[in-house]
Amino acid sequence: MKMKIRKGDRVRVMRGDDKDKVGEVIRVLPKENRVVVQGVNLASKHQKQTQMGGKTIPAGIREFEVPIDLSNVALVDSAAEKEAKETRRTRKARATEEVKAEKKTTRAKTASSTKEAKPKTSIKTDAEGK
Repeated sequence: MKMKIRKGDRVRVMRGDDKDKVGEVIRVLPKENRVVVQGVNLASKHQKQTQMGGKTIPAGIREFEVPIDLSNVALVDSAAEKEAKETRRTRKARATEEVKAEKKTTRAKTASSTKEAKPKTSIKTDAEGK
């Protein structure tokens, strides 16, 4: 299934503990149908002190964002912080409708101009010709 939400989009959480929180999408997981939103759905993990490549990672409690199901978030208009009720599909459909409307008006204009440009010919029947 094609993902409508992309990395960098602003979304509002619609369900769960973090309901009505707004954040930016950090990562999209299309195979799992999930997204990771900045500052939302935080989980904590106890970390032991470790050494990797000469660097020491200190011990402590680490917090990180956990993925949320795509059905629990909605796109938000960044200017007004409202839910974006138009998806990319409906915007595209509206654009195609506008193009179709323009074509109809141009067809009507060209049809009226071609009617005026054609010379009128009269058909004579045998009775009129004699």
